[in-house]
Amino acid sequence: MALITWTASQYATNVGFADEEHKILFDKLNKLYDLATTGAERSAVGVQLDDLIAYVVEHFAHEEKEMVAKSFTGYDRHKEEHVAFVGIAGGLQTKFHAGEADVTEEVGQLIKGWLDSHIPTFDKAYADALNS
Repeated sequence: MALITWTASQYATNVGFADEEHKILFDKLNKLYDLATTGAERSAVGVQLDDLIAYVVEHFAHEEKEMVAKSFTGYDRHKEEHVAFVGIAGGLQTKFHAGEADVTEEVGQLIKGWLDSHIPTFDKAYADALNS
């Protein structure tokens, strides 16, 4: 069962690349969540965790490049949100690969909660600037 489902009413920014990348991000998160909560091999969970985090970093860099190109006034605060999230995700990734942490239901809910807050609050705010 999907942890998070992209719907236009909840997540659409009306910025084409962002909405498409968010859908991919959701798919990668759902795959990780399914692997982690259905007893998949730890190695498979690790591969998917790495894939998700690499994609998140790539997506954030793309958003930030577009915000800078359009002189979006909320860039600095938005970038802070990205840096904080990557720090949390990177910490989990390091601990996971050291055998000191697992990807759990709670981890999935934490990431979902962050996305539920970040996209409507921060990403929707850049729509006018990026579409100008």
